[in-house]
Amino acid sequence: MEIALIPESAPFTVEQRAWLNGFLSGWIGLAGAATQGAALAKAILAGPAAAEPPPPEPWHDPALALDNRLQLADGQPPARRLMAAMAQLDCGACGYLCRTYAEAIAVGTEPRLNLCSPGGAETSKTIKRLLKESAAPANGKAAATKTNGSHVNGDASSAQNGWSRANPFTARLLRSTRLNGIGSEKSTHHVEIELGGDGPSYAVGDSLGLYPENCASLVSEVLTALGATGDEPATPSSGRLATINEALTRDRCLTELTDALFTLLADSARNPDDADRLRQLADDDGAVDGWDVLDLLRAFPSVRVAPEALVEALSPLRPRLYSISSSPRKHAGQVHLTVRRVTYPHRGRERVGVASTMLADRVGPGAPLRVFIQKSHGFSLPGDAKAPIVMIGPGTGIAPFRAFLHERDALGDVGPAWLFFGDQHGSHDFLYEEELADFRRRGVLSRLDTAFSRDQEEKLYVQHRILEHGDELFRWLQDGAYVYVCGDAKRMASDVDRALVEVVRARLGGDAGAAKTYMARLTSEGRYRRDVY
Repeated sequence: MEIALIPESAPFTVEQRAWLNGFLSGWIGLAGAATQGAALAKAILAGPAAAEPPPPEPWHDPALALDNRLQLADGQPPARRLMAAMAQLDCGACGYLCRTYAEAIAVGTEPRLNLCSPGGAETSKTIKRLLKESAAPANGKAAATKTNGSHVNGDASSAQNGWSRANPFTARLLRSTRLNGIGSEKSTHHVEIELGGDGPSYAVGDSLGLYPENCASLVSEVLTALGATGDEPATPSSGRLATINEALTRDRCLTELTDALFTLLADSARNPDDADRLRQLADDDGAVDGWDVLDLLRAFPSVRVAPEALVEALSPLRPRLYSISSSPRKHAGQVHLTVRRVTYPHRGRERVGVASTMLADRVGPGAPLRVFIQKSHGFSLPGDAKAPIVMIGPGTGIAPFRAFLHERDALGDVGPAWLFFGDQHGSHDFLYEEELADFRRRGVLSRLDTAFSRDQEEKLYVQHRILEHGDELFRWLQDGAYVYVCGDAKRMASDVDRALVEVVRARLGGDAGAAKTYMARLTSEGRYRRDVY
């Protein structure tokens, strides 16, 4: 009799988990000692210095507005209140979990207050305010050793084949193909990257971390504003001797305005009014929302700063995380992404997404890419391949579900799968339309419901389709279906959550409390999983 001692959520491959289950069962020596074995497995996974489980955190819900989260954390210790200011996604883009990022700020080991990308300026401003109110260690103190790996996402503790956030693998771009048709307002790309046999391994549900490089034209304009050639020496945080041009291209973020940058520019301004204004702006993030380093340099031409000093005042260029849209069973040695090219006008200039435009426009086949694998926190297929799954992913939210379908196609003999997909226009925004049609014909995908918001006078979204097919969806839930949601947290995920609650409420006699309890049970059972950002 085989006993599953290692939980499916543990950070091991299927083969590693199977080996560990057998090893622990044999070590214990009694096939029926499941309780003892489970405790032992838990202890091994936790480590010798495992902390007590954290207290309940009702604010840890990405569907809640910031003000509501702060109200729920009112009266809590500073670290918990700081946590409530985070986006609650545990996305790993900052290198922490929401809780551990807040704890690192509270004790002063992390001086950077703007690492929560999903929270944006709203989160960083709130963190600054909370720090002032609590008199916690102020931003700008020297950072101590980074938090222990058990608290940090994507660090060496989760390395695959020796590759990690701290030690990225150099992959190669194979191709980047536009998915949207002519006439679309969007430019979404299917990106294929070669990992080869020596690269990091991944499972469906994981994300790929990508270290981007800044646009050469932006770097050139910053150098011009500095009066620099770019050949001046600089020492970036990596410790690698580089030129200013290399540092600004590969190592430093040009879109984040740090307190250290404001202080440096204020101290370097020849005009006293410029110096005073720069010091005021350091405490008023809202006044420079959307500004980048070039905006700041151009707005205060009296500033005369040494290029190497500016480099040291900038924050590191952080990796971007993308949901993987391929299965290693179907695409050995490769990883695929589904990336929307981001561009928008601001202050008379076109702004671009540093990673998305790099993949779409600025590098070609064969170009090196620094990557690592961000392991999934539970956003994976059920252990039982026959379990029904419901996938809700409009736009680029389809990425992990393409991976799910390719994985199930490779496995064969799998359970039913239902996909809700939406975008603007069915004629040119139906991502992976031919693939999905093939999955549908062959039974890998049992049902496909689409919502193209601009194809009719009244806008139609995936949450409307969910309500429309509520009877059938509730039957799937009653039959043990797992529900997955991927996409925008503030709008889509919240709207979908409300639609699911409404579907359940209407089938439970209109009892709102019972509906929320039902959904909470799905979450606790691991049957309601969200990968939102």
